[in-house]
Amino acid sequence: MQRLAVYCGSATGSDPAFAETAREVGKAMVGHNIDLVYGGGRLGLMGIIADTVLENGGKVFGVIPEMLRGHEVAHTGLTELHIVDTMHERKAQMTELTDGFIALPGGIGTLDELFEAWTWNALGYHGKPFGLLNVNGYWDSLVTFLDSVADNGFMSVARREQLIVSDNIEEAISRLKAAYTGAEGKVTW
Repeated sequence: MQRLAVYCGSATGSDPAFAETAREVGKAMVGHNIDLVYGGGRLGLMGIIADTVLENGGKVFGVIPEMLRGHEVAHTGLTELHIVDTMHERKAQMTELTDGFIALPGGIGTLDELFEAWTWNALGYHGKPFGLLNVNGYWDSLVTFLDSVADNGFMSVARREQLIVSDNIEEAISRLKAAYTGAEGKVTW
């Protein structure tokens, strides 16, 4: 695994642990020689993780739609910043650039990106692993809901188990790497 897409908030959230975790994730990624692929902004958790990866010698690949350059204030100090026309192109470009996905705390944009990556995996567009970094129980309610979706027959147990959930970045990276099998993007489930 050479690149990991990180989905996270363009705000820092109310818990200081969110920002600290973004820093820890950035350092851990560089420690594992994994480059960052993300939404290209310089604000919030997005900016913190990008800056941390860069400060520690890693590479950062941002993808931002033209219309969001002003809203998210595009980060101009990245290894590469890709400007695209639409959110759909953003997600497709990020999928092409990455070997896997992980979501830190964030809002509807983070959820949209995670669920689209999961859906594209389910439809066979890619075979890349994905997960949630559950900072201070942030994703607990979502995980419970997803278990209910499977329990009620709207998702197979195997599909539900594809979502890696961990509260420890080293464990999360290890599990994502174990699920990733190389350039073909196929994973072993």
